[in-house]
Amino acid sequence: MDFAFDARTEELRERLLAFMDEHVHPAERTAEEQRAALASPWDTPAVVAELKAEARRQGLWNLFLPDETYGAGLTNLQYAPLAEITGRSPQLAPTALNCAAPDTGNMELLAQFATEQQRKQWLEPLLAGEIRSAFAMTEPEVASSDATNIETRIERDGDDYVINGRKWYISGAMNPDCKIFIVMGKTATGEGPDGVDIRRQQSMVLVPRDTPGVEVRRAMTVYGYADHYHGGHAEIVFDNVRVPAANLVGEEGGGFAIAQARLGPGRIHHCMRLIGMAERGIELMCRRAVDRTAFGKPLAQQGVVQEWIADARVAVEQLRLLVLKTAWLMDTVGNKGAHTEIQAIKIATPRTVVDILDRAVQLHGAGGVSQDFPLAELWAAARTLRLADGPDEVHQRSMARRELKKYARA
Repeated sequence: MDFAFDARTEELRERLLAFMDEHVHPAERTAEEQRAALASPWDTPAVVAELKAEARRQGLWNLFLPDETYGAGLTNLQYAPLAEITGRSPQLAPTALNCAAPDTGNMELLAQFATEQQRKQWLEPLLAGEIRSAFAMTEPEVASSDATNIETRIERDGDDYVINGRKWYISGAMNPDCKIFIVMGKTATGEGPDGVDIRRQQSMVLVPRDTPGVEVRRAMTVYGYADHYHGGHAEIVFDNVRVPAANLVGEEGGGFAIAQARLGPGRIHHCMRLIGMAERGIELMCRRAVDRTAFGKPLAQQGVVQEWIADARVAVEQLRLLVLKTAWLMDTVGNKGAHTEIQAIKIATPRTVVDILDRAVQLHGAGGVSQDFPLAELWAAARTLRLADGPDEVHQRSMARRELKKYARA
């Protein structure tokens, strides 16, 4: 395996690092000040639009899409180090490059499964950064890590579908620019002698935000944070919401398979950015250790602090190699062929990054849990990713079964 980045990746890395230093990092405090002055906490600070315009001018736009028809045409392996860089400022950088979740997964889904009319109406403005979107799958009353549990009903009525259900932690839905929901629900059941297979009962439909019966009820916090920059995490009620049958994504009963196709790239993108978050944590840890004195000497000379920093560096290098291997496999043998590795990085990366950020918080003392440093918010985001896209235990169960199968007796 060649561990060097190719010429295009290296060139984009240099440009992106310069963009971060010259535009993104200086804008972090400005964005906070502007957001505090907004009429609604869900409105977008003006500096974000400025960053988006500059990123697009520099050609740092839609880097995540491998299809040159819609994006930069980068492979997963090429995109990985770029996503890592954006993870150093997760509130601003991914949005500035139009590479923020959940829009990335939604754009990939629409590019792969939508009709031409659906792409024209929704994908094109998403690619242009003119609107935002949300993916409405998880529900409060069921274990949504198992998508077959979903209870929201999508029922055919003539030329329409009628949706009834309650969703929560729908990322991005509080943003007023979020104009479209991709809603997953059941169009069939397994009841009776003619019951449908459990993984063919789910479907996805496109529901415009302003459709009658759609109620964005409240914002859900994450460890007390509302995640204003990414549009929050909403609870949404769909009460006899009626949309044209033409709003179906793919085929009826294909929702489960589409969800799995969407989640693979989403999981690795999260892990790529998490490594950048860990690097930001290590940088802050080192700066604090050099500048801060306790008990007569700099923290950098304390043995336990040196151990934390060394362990963090080793862990990040291990994670990066595993993520790069996974990206390479996705490019060469496909997402299905990289299934084990995708699950491995989903388990290992959030867990390890949480530990690194926790040590960074500890090193900063009271400042570490305050708003004066980004560490507490980074920690909350990383800890949440141990649940998002499937909790650790689900992936561990699947991996263990696959490993044990190698040794099972006939």
